[in-house]
Amino acid sequence: MTIHESNRYSRHTALPGFGASAQEALNRASVLVIGAGGLGCPVLQYLAAAGIGHLGIVDPDVVSLTNLQRQILYKEGDLGQPKSMRAARYVQELNSSIQVQPIQEKITSSNAMSRLSSWDIVLDCTDNFPTRYLLCDSTVLLQKPLVFGSVYRYEGQVAIFNYQNGPCYRDLHPIPPTPGIVMDCADGGVLGSLCGIIGSIMANETIKLITGMGDTLSGKLLVFDSLSTQSELFIIPHRGASQKIKSLIDYDHFCGTNTVHSVKEITAQELIKWENTGEPFQLVDVREPHEYDQLNMAGLLIPKATIAKAVHLISRTERVVIHCQSGARSLYVIQWLQENHGLTNLYNLKGGIEAWLNEKSN
Repeated sequence: MTIHESNRYSRHTALPGFGASAQEALNRASVLVIGAGGLGCPVLQYLAAAGIGHLGIVDPDVVSLTNLQRQILYKEGDLGQPKSMRAARYVQELNSSIQVQPIQEKITSSNAMSRLSSWDIVLDCTDNFPTRYLLCDSTVLLQKPLVFGSVYRYEGQVAIFNYQNGPCYRDLHPIPPTPGIVMDCADGGVLGSLCGIIGSIMANETIKLITGMGDTLSGKLLVFDSLSTQSELFIIPHRGASQKIKSLIDYDHFCGTNTVHSVKEITAQELIKWENTGEPFQLVDVREPHEYDQLNMAGLLIPKATIAKAVHLISRTERVVIHCQSGARSLYVIQWLQENHGLTNLYNLKGGIEAWLNEKSN
């Protein structure tokens, strides 16, 4: 290390058992972070500050106002800007001696193997099941460690997969959940500070993998409850799932999310035009009563869990726009109504009430 680097990382090298050799291992390492959102932001901050020599940042999205509650790399002036680019600029300013590579695209079955192949470790900071299974299978085939994290409401999880013949993500979740059963952060909410806690643990586990220090979460699932400030550690059974992974597949189909193409959608802009021109339609809100009380679009409230008992309230003669917070729950409801009651007049509000609010404010 140079004198500048020795001074910069002196609090690391002063640690018992760490020293210059561990810091040099960090400087040589390359880490690919998939997702620059709630988890990716603290992960990137601490890995950049720690001196990871080469950081990759993959995210296809742009910064939105709802991100700012937990995605601490971004500022109000970043709204509408690509996350990967803004995150890369921030961490490069934090540590100019490291290499940072922004990748403004979505990881898919067609590009995953080429995108992941040159990195030492992959971090899963995503928020959807198709991508999680894709990253599982890709890292298994490439024989790379996968650091996994997730957050939902007040609970977070961390695990390490594919490390030293340890279990993979499919050992923990052999079968994906039914689409619409698990709400995303937009619908279910997430405590902003929880993202910092779980992201910091993910960064810590990554540092341990690189330096070979301490015990890792390989084969274990850490579950942290932010309300009780308690954590539990579960052993992940080794079911041999990685041996069955031979190639990448269609993960939207595997997770049942590609049925979205059979659902008609309406944008917030189009809906507002309907409102302004007096177009006849029925508006149905499938969120929970407490969400409706906080903010609503004056639609008919039919919570998702009660939809089966309230089908008779939904019009069969005029267009029906069904919405939730972000569009996930309403999508599930529409699919269920189409499959079980043959309704063909349903429209999903793309982006949910959040998109409607954004459009109204423009």
